[in-house]
Amino acid sequence: MPGATGTNGDNEVVHDFSPLLLVYKSGRLERPLIMPFDQPGHDAATGVESKNVPLSPSTFVRLYLPPEATSSGDDDGEKKKATKLPVVVYFHGGGFVMGSAGSCVYHRFVNDLVAACPAVAVSVDYRLAPEHMLPAAYEDSLAALKWVLSAADTWLATHGDLARVFLVGDSAGGNICHHLAMHPDVKQGAAGGLKGIVLIHPWFWGKEPIGGEKEHRRPRAKRAEAEVRGRKKHLWEFVCPGAVDGVDDPRMNPTAPGAPALESLACEKVMVCVAEGDHLRWRGKAYADAVARAKKGGESPAAAAVEVLESEGVGHVFFLLDPEMEEAKELLGRIAAFVSAK
Repeated sequence: MPGATGTNGDNEVVHDFSPLLLVYKSGRLERPLIMPFDQPGHDAATGVESKNVPLSPSTFVRLYLPPEATSSGDDDGEKKKATKLPVVVYFHGGGFVMGSAGSCVYHRFVNDLVAACPAVAVSVDYRLAPEHMLPAAYEDSLAALKWVLSAADTWLATHGDLARVFLVGDSAGGNICHHLAMHPDVKQGAAGGLKGIVLIHPWFWGKEPIGGEKEHRRPRAKRAEAEVRGRKKHLWEFVCPGAVDGVDDPRMNPTAPGAPALESLACEKVMVCVAEGDHLRWRGKAYADAVARAKKGGESPAAAAVEVLESEGVGHVFFLLDPEMEEAKELLGRIAAFVSAK
């Protein structure tokens, strides 16, 4: 939603990150992409139930429960134990500047994913920049994950299997998944740890182009040169003022020289989804390759499997824009299978 209007009525744009965000000299903020907010409740299409739970005065999570869980809600304790489901913690995208766990596109996708697995899900609403610059989103996401692992809510305590927790996120949300899986407070494996992560079109970048980025960046060379002269910031540098070495900060470029070793990734398995028409796809593939190489020398290479799904003929977060297309259904099915696999 748009930010407050400045007092001087100035309409001069000082930061243009359209279509995500425009920042005016007056302090006025404009988020051109309108993402309507859906309320939680019963989803008629999937039978999934959802509810919001506040975590702080400025953050909340939206919990989702599939029909498989709600239909056994009155059964005895033994049956509840037998029907415990994997837990998906979802982080929305939007360049850290827009979006919400309640945005209609995310509410639909998580409903569909929960029904497809089936799984218990927690969709995380974190504070956005520039009102709250990074690391605010990372901090809120870590706090939400710790809350999930504590099983503080009855839906999680009754129906969630905390030995099978998966982090799933798209774009900036995929970036968050990586950050959390590398965090020293997050553990792998046993109850209270991560089983796997799913990065959908993750937002990673770097100063030096890789793969097909060279061709992708070439038509923009003149504009890029002008941006350097004018000291225009990359969106990452804007939302993370404390970034080390700009877009080669390890949080944006996890394969940069000097970045923390990916052997420390606190999960058994990784899935990376990329799209043929997405300029981020080379970064996603490079990340998957780097994780596979890092994990290969571990004690159990088979448990460190990295799965890559490339969707052909589509662009960035296409599955949110048209969930009925075959490629979107394939992506949903592959993620559900990844989460459901024992």
